[in-house]
Amino acid sequence: MRRDADAGRSVDSTQTFGHDSDLSFIPFGSDLTEAEVEAIGALPARAALLLVRSGPTAGARYLLDTDVTTVGRHPEADIFFDDVTVSRRHAEITRTGGFFELVDQRSLNGSYVNGERVDRAVLDDGAEVRIGKFRLNFFVSPLDRGPVAGG
Repeated sequence: MRRDADAGRSVDSTQTFGHDSDLSFIPFGSDLTEAEVEAIGALPARAALLLVRSGPTAGARYLLDTDVTTVGRHPEADIFFDDVTVSRRHAEITRTGGFFELVDQRSLNGSYVNGERVDRAVLDDGAEVRIGKFRLNFFVSPLDRGPVAGG
């Protein structure tokens, strides 16, 4: 916490990230690089990948291969985002059976899936996740995808 010199009150060091209306959902197209396509294709069963599409660590990849992955500004978070728009313990991504779920941990700026603020949401293949100013895409292992329609 820091002191607000003008008002003489304490202020949380996590900054707010505008209004919900500023977070319109603009899905990413098929703009994956060849390396990203290969990384997704190489995922083992029961694993997933988060690709950072924008934000200070754009281009980073995070393998989700445990039952609980923590996301936040805390140095011990499994996925560490060092930015004031991210709460220390912002969210968790849990793996239960055959699916992954994003669970917000009462973060100040909230967690978003496909443009909607959520407390918890199942992550579908290709989903956009927004945590603070970071935009990510979620991809499941090809081994865990259902059969292709018409095939």
